[in-house]
Amino acid sequence: MQVIDLDAHWGEMQMRAREIVEREPALATLLNETVLDRDSFAECLTFRLTRKLVNHATSIDVLHATFMEAFLHKPNILQQVACDMIAVNERDPACQDVLTPLLYFKGFQSLVCYRVGHYLWNEGRTELALYLQSLISETFSVDIHPAAQIGCGILLDHATGFVAGETAVIESDVSILHEVTLGGTGKDRGDRHPKVRSGVLLGAGAKILGNVEIGEGAKVGAGSVVLKDVPPHTSVAGVPAQIIGKASEISPALGMCHELD
Repeated sequence: MQVIDLDAHWGEMQMRAREIVEREPALATLLNETVLDRDSFAECLTFRLTRKLVNHATSIDVLHATFMEAFLHKPNILQQVACDMIAVNERDPACQDVLTPLLYFKGFQSLVCYRVGHYLWNEGRTELALYLQSLISETFSVDIHPAAQIGCGILLDHATGFVAGETAVIESDVSILHEVTLGGTGKDRGDRHPKVRSGVLLGAGAKILGNVEIGEGAKVGAGSVVLKDVPPHTSVAGVPAQIIGKASEISPALGMCHELD
């Protein structure tokens, strides 16, 4: 994983926030509450996301304490989050800077919240992790089981309808479009969900079902249904998906080209 200078990253976010307030005073309250009045990157993430998740059944103080605990006890989460912010900024042409995903992009926001839920799951606090999963699903229309394993440098673009099951694995530097499912195939228990390797690009609406492997640097076309392993650096498409050629790039996730060769 790339090591991010979190102090520099936080400084850039604050600079961008001040620039936005100067250009658009109507956003001063949002930027002050989220960034400019906060003392740290961890506080910034906590204030922005807990206020989106809170509902009548949830104490904002409990959510705030839970997020801060995760960030303080597991500092690697902040590294992962910063890496995700940079990935979104580099790969999504709609992203203006590293602050934009935190303010406006629910794919990034839901991924940060999942990382807190994953922390809780690994700490044995499974009930609270599952409750947080339900809040994420209701708020962002993104359903990631807290036991799923997700690397960093992830672009979850648009994100609506994204599903990742309990034993799903997503390695680092992967790009995923909306309505992608990493699901099981029935009532089997145990290791039953897909394994997505580094550099993979998953097109909009792709359904990948069962304990199958999407090899490093592979590309899955939009709307495809994948039921068997995909070799590294190949392009697949169709229902069911078939190999149609070699991927045109070593890491399709970084290039974001959805043309199939």
